[in-house]
Amino acid sequence: MDLKAIQSALREAGIDGWLFYDFHDRDAIAARILQMDTGRFASRRWFYFIPAEGEPQKLVHRIEPWRCDHLPGEKHVYLPWTQLQDMLKSILGNAKTVAMQYSPNNNIPYVSIVDAGTVELIRSFGVDVVSSGDLVGRFEAHLSMEDFESHKEAGEVMQMVKDETFREVARRIKAGEHPREVEIQHFMHDLMRKNNMTWEDGPIVAINEHAADPHFEPTEENSFGMKEGDLLLLDLWAKKDRPGGIYYDITWMGYIGTEIPARIAEIFAIARDARDTGFQMVRDRFAKGEQVAGWEVDDAVRKVIEDAGYGEYFVHRTGHNIGLEVHGNGGHIDNLETKDERLILPGTCFSIEPGIYMEHEKIGFRTEIDVFVTDEGDVEVTGAIQEEVIPILNLS
Repeated sequence: MDLKAIQSALREAGIDGWLFYDFHDRDAIAARILQMDTGRFASRRWFYFIPAEGEPQKLVHRIEPWRCDHLPGEKHVYLPWTQLQDMLKSILGNAKTVAMQYSPNNNIPYVSIVDAGTVELIRSFGVDVVSSGDLVGRFEAHLSMEDFESHKEAGEVMQMVKDETFREVARRIKAGEHPREVEIQHFMHDLMRKNNMTWEDGPIVAINEHAADPHFEPTEENSFGMKEGDLLLLDLWAKKDRPGGIYYDITWMGYIGTEIPARIAEIFAIARDARDTGFQMVRDRFAKGEQVAGWEVDDAVRKVIEDAGYGEYFVHRTGHNIGLEVHGNGGHIDNLETKDERLILPGTCFSIEPGIYMEHEKIGFRTEIDVFVTDEGDVEVTGAIQEEVIPILNLS
């Protein structure tokens, strides 16, 4: 935990302090930022208050007085609940505004962790509670250049896996085979394992109407066999299997043929242009020294698809933060599922992945890039960018 950096961020934001609170290890964000020992049994409430100025304050139960001993600051020990409330009010002092893992109207559920009753308690002291969302993004989602190198290293492997997978499909089709989606997924798994990658689920291998399901998961029971004339979507994500590995996440499209049908090329181009519009918006804002929130980028991307007449078929957010988890705790690119008012911050990575899913036509499209913003505000895409659907049978 970088105390000076947190206090500096609080002063910049005009917030009097950041109040961390947990009960039974419910707040994984607090545990990571404060480096709490979650392997040890926890059964009592604790608070840790970082003021914008001055010494942090700890409030722990008499049965678990060691709970925050690794953190700097003065320790206060309570026993009855009345003492907890009195001490908590005293610890907050003259603070008028504190950040907590809370989101007004649950707009950003990823950081809406503190229960309503605790928020009510803090407000009963005359203290306003605001969202810690951007603070979490700054102190949990921020990637060092070493982290970024891990992301790029993972990207090199995943781009290779994608390329080899398209070639494998081409090889099998040319050999007269009809590889099933789950078989191609197993091929990808083998390549990923051989290159020291780790992941929780996936990748998605989906043809035709399965590509119209954004979260299709191939199994032995539901997999289709591939044939010439099929549209193929690959969505793959993984990280290097070592401590601190950062995820890489991409989606690419191929067509099992030698020429791309005009309609498939046309719809993919709409998704591609929407993707590029979002990327350019982020790049332009940072170039001008202006802030940009996730919901704004979602709106810009979504408008391209809506203007082309396919808005009803874009059924998920535009993108998500990427870090130690494939869906990290920084700002997401979203004004559909949530209104993500968190800012896109320097030192963070996120996906832009618009999709068009038309179940009635048994086709679906998605294109995905990973975007990294350096601490200096440079905005770049990690790895190759798909511009056109790949004619798979032209591969050798």
